[in-house]
Amino acid sequence: MASIRSGISLGRARCFYPQVFKSARVMKKAVAYLTPFIEQERQSEQRSKAHILLATVKGDVHDIGKNIVKVVLQCNNYQVTDLGVMVPAEEILRQAEALQVDMIGLSGLITPSLEQMVEIASAMEQRQWSRPLLIGGATTSALHTAIKIAPRYRGAVVHVKDASRCVGVVSALLSEDRRDHFLAELRESYRRLADDYQRRQSHAVLLPLAQARLRAAVPEWLTSPPPPAPRFLGLQVLNNYPLSDLVPWIDWTPFFHTWGIPGRFPALLDDAKHGAEARKLFDDAQKQLQQLVATRRLRAHAVFRIVVAQRQGDEDIALFADASCQEKLGTVHTLRQQDVASGQPCRALADWIAPPESSCGDHLGLFVVTAGDGLEQLLAECDREHDDYQAILFKALADRLAEAFAEHLHQRVRQQFWGYAPAEQLSQEEVVRERYQGIRPAPGYPACPDHTEKDLIFDLLSAQHHTGVGLTESRAMYPAASVCGYYFAHPQARYFRVGPIGSDQLEDYAQRKNITVAEAQRWLATNP
Repeated sequence: MASIRSGISLGRARCFYPQVFKSARVMKKAVAYLTPFIEQERQSEQRSKAHILLATVKGDVHDIGKNIVKVVLQCNNYQVTDLGVMVPAEEILRQAEALQVDMIGLSGLITPSLEQMVEIASAMEQRQWSRPLLIGGATTSALHTAIKIAPRYRGAVVHVKDASRCVGVVSALLSEDRRDHFLAELRESYRRLADDYQRRQSHAVLLPLAQARLRAAVPEWLTSPPPPAPRFLGLQVLNNYPLSDLVPWIDWTPFFHTWGIPGRFPALLDDAKHGAEARKLFDDAQKQLQQLVATRRLRAHAVFRIVVAQRQGDEDIALFADASCQEKLGTVHTLRQQDVASGQPCRALADWIAPPESSCGDHLGLFVVTAGDGLEQLLAECDREHDDYQAILFKALADRLAEAFAEHLHQRVRQQFWGYAPAEQLSQEEVVRERYQGIRPAPGYPACPDHTEKDLIFDLLSAQHHTGVGLTESRAMYPAASVCGYYFAHPQARYFRVGPIGSDQLEDYAQRKNITVAEAQRWLATNP
């Protein structure tokens, strides 16, 4: 069995992920069949190279990348214990000690997960452990690892950029010949990253908040009024939305990137190096999609609401039930750029909502969509069949369908429900490149990095009731194949990155949200 696994190696880039998963599926099914007959022989079987514990940290539900890492490691004869998602630090540490694992791998997507990783590293240091700690996930980086995590733990802390690197990293950490050299190079690279970061920080100049506000990207509301009033105000629910309507909106490029196949769709299908494998994967995905559309075993739901909105102060947006503005529904808190080039505006999302003194009626949309209803049942079947390949296909397709739903619904809002761009005629490529009027920012992303702003969206939409989508304590959405955000309709609205903010804005933001500065800092910890 060990020889079967070791024959499938990404360490020398001999296989693409789909090939690895298909091979692993055959191996797992064979092992599952043979296990009852060889229980006694297993006692003398060659021991795996090492035991690795994997977990998605508390409050986070994203695990596609972690699952790929798991299978890649198993195919290279490493024993892997996967604790799943939303795993508290205490459970990770308890299991690591009980199982006497050789190393721990932590995964997370949303920014609060980064703080969870720091806490786990600190706890490992308190226990005086020496087992390596592997860090992975979309929001993680070598810089954050070098600045925030590695200083908390004297053992090896390694940022693993993607699944293709995991075998090489683990192998180096376990090698008596290569370990010292690998760690020396790693620590030197972390030192350079930290020094460079400190150098940039010392030269960085953030505008005082008062000055940044003077450079706000505020339209002239008399000459550039808000878009037309929506065709209706209130809540709209779209349950069991036809998946067939979403398939044409899928952006396939991220799907292939999930599987480690670079390039831009559809050109990558003809790539000399990756094209053949990409086509096989695409064919499998199409078959899977056809079944999902036909059986509706994966279901999509949406809820959205358009409300009256007014800019309140400089960065807040007050929401009201109707044009009388008597019933206040809540406040959206936004942040302003303070680190911008001279002459450039310092943007905040609130800039594109009219203030009350303009006498212009303005509006904001809020939405939640999901394509994850039914996914758990599909994954449970894959688990019983020992079929990691189909499981990852289901997860990746559900993610793509959720993003497609967000794109498709936004178009319907622009043309039909709000109707501020009824004559819009854009190709799918133009839509992917965001050539439409307005923007669709999401809490937790660059223009509004605070995940707690999801709370108001979910409350005003009764999102869990209407769609089944909930929020974890770290404000990750579950099912993971879900998207939420806002609809800004002003023609001048643009996507942007808030970037680093000063202590003056941090204190102002905490006061506006009625939370402590420490809480605000924790939720805004997007930069090392």
